[in-house]
Amino acid sequence: MTPRHARPPRPTADASFRGRIAGARTVFRQVPGTLRLVWDTDRRSAIAVAALTLVSALLPAAMAWVGKLIVDGVVASARSGLAADRVRVLWLVAAEAGLMGLQLALARLLGMLRELMRAGVGNVINERILEKAVELELRHFEDAEVYDKMQNARREASARPLSLAMQAFAIGQNAVTLAALSGLLLRLSPASVLVIVAASIPAFVAEARLSAESFRVNTWRAPEGRKLNYLEWILTRDSHVKEVKLFGLGPLVLGRYRALFRKFFEEDRRIAIRRMRAGVAFGLVSLAAFYGMYALMAGRAAQGAITLGDLTLYIAVFRQGQGAVQAILSAMGGMYEDALFMSNLFAFLGIPTGGEAARVRPALSPPRGRPGALELRDVSFRYPGKQEWALRHVTLTLAPGEKLGLVGENGAGKSTLVKLLLRLYEPTEGAILYGGVDLRDMDPADLRSRIGAVFQDFVRYQFTAAENIGLGNPLHVDDRPRIEEAARRGGAEPVIDALPQRYDTVLGGWFERGHEISAGQWQKLAIARAFMREAEVLILDEPTASIDAEAEHELFHRFQALAAHRSAIVISHRFSTVRIADRIGVLHGGHLEELGTHQELIARDGRYAHLFHLQAQGYLD
Repeated sequence: MTPRHARPPRPTADASFRGRIAGARTVFRQVPGTLRLVWDTDRRSAIAVAALTLVSALLPAAMAWVGKLIVDGVVASARSGLAADRVRVLWLVAAEAGLMGLQLALARLLGMLRELMRAGVGNVINERILEKAVELELRHFEDAEVYDKMQNARREASARPLSLAMQAFAIGQNAVTLAALSGLLLRLSPASVLVIVAASIPAFVAEARLSAESFRVNTWRAPEGRKLNYLEWILTRDSHVKEVKLFGLGPLVLGRYRALFRKFFEEDRRIAIRRMRAGVAFGLVSLAAFYGMYALMAGRAAQGAITLGDLTLYIAVFRQGQGAVQAILSAMGGMYEDALFMSNLFAFLGIPTGGEAARVRPALSPPRGRPGALELRDVSFRYPGKQEWALRHVTLTLAPGEKLGLVGENGAGKSTLVKLLLRLYEPTEGAILYGGVDLRDMDPADLRSRIGAVFQDFVRYQFTAAENIGLGNPLHVDDRPRIEEAARRGGAEPVIDALPQRYDTVLGGWFERGHEISAGQWQKLAIARAFMREAEVLILDEPTASIDAEAEHELFHRFQALAAHRSAIVISHRFSTVRIADRIGVLHGGHLEELGTHQELIARDGRYAHLFHLQAQGYLD
């Protein structure tokens, strides 16, 4: 079997050529979508850039023609000695100066508009990436391939769209410039136009191939790029510093970082060297073409076939025409590379979502205000791409207002069961019902608004203490009385009272004036966050993992009162925690192996009793 991220073998020459043609067609299909993004972001600036670009495109031909008139005027004035001829030359010089000034002003104005558009387009793209991230489901975040797509989309996402649009403008500008210059060249040497184009094509082909290779390298390295970021994270985050110092991990992690960086650098270096060699080689071809035609036209001028002004015009126009063709081809190569990166962005934005949507329209909704029965009917589940079952044939009913404890070793399926209850995943087999309604027929937002939860891996928001609690119900994140009540119910009041600015204290160490607190204090805030909503069901996943025995006792004394009219599921390794439940379920290997009260399970002398006695013996020892 080929590894997921293995690089594909190199194609044969014929297949490679056909593949490049097909690939180019696919890539350039990204151009219209990208231009629409730029247009939708700032239409006025786009129109202004287009208009100014058109004017700028005509200036080189105009200045070249005025330059010819100046040279011919100088020659005529020297021969005639007339003051009128000298005045005419001065007016022509003033005209060229005006054109140069206009060109300078347009360049500055275009630069300003591009900077403003870059900021606007970059923000819109980042917003769309974040909006897509909000739409993604948990299964996407647990899929490495989706993470690679996200990283490829985010890399240079703010710069590539505008770059592609500017490349398109550059192609248009230089095409207009080339057309105007070609009109001047045709009167002197029609063959020069063909020479300009022919001498520039090889450089374009080489640049396009190198751009495609650069893109492939950056795409292939996405998984390793995440690893590089992770190694950097280990050495720079406060959550890792204790173990890094204790175990002396710095040299090891830094060594791996350096090795991976060197690998990336060598790949980039090889492409840069090839690009330099191609640039020198094809630059010499263009130079030879220019001086060959220069010699031909200089000979015609020496014979009197053309004027000195015509020769000056030819030199300027040929060089500028050659530059225009190279600019067009370079812009096409750049557009090709930008479009390759945009294909990553559109691939990410095109990831199918909506799998959480209710199966029926309109979505069904159980009565609100009181908990409904929670039923698991022969539920089995395995994660996408996995063969082993995380849960198998689980049948369970949680009556309204009942408290259920769940115990089991790591990997038994406890957290997986919570994911299914929150409809972060759907059962592979069987069904889960709440209030008689299949979860798949409910609006996910409606379902989750009925549930309050404290997860084992709760989030430590680097916000104020009030916001850390208020985020449990975003609609009331600024409702201070409600936040204070949640803090009281969740036992977080002592934590708040000890903070320098109480509820307005910024927590964590990421930002200026942030105040760090202990893991147990963070957990109390997470518990208070769960009480921000009038939940019908409470889920506590290892809620006492980071608090001491006295705080645990206080929490569950309060919990029994607060959860009196709610259903609750308590997951814990501490048997003192789950003993408060009406019934206790024992998960083992994804199966619900035992179910009953604490006394019933002890009397059964099965797995629960065995684990309970092991833990009790640990306290006695």
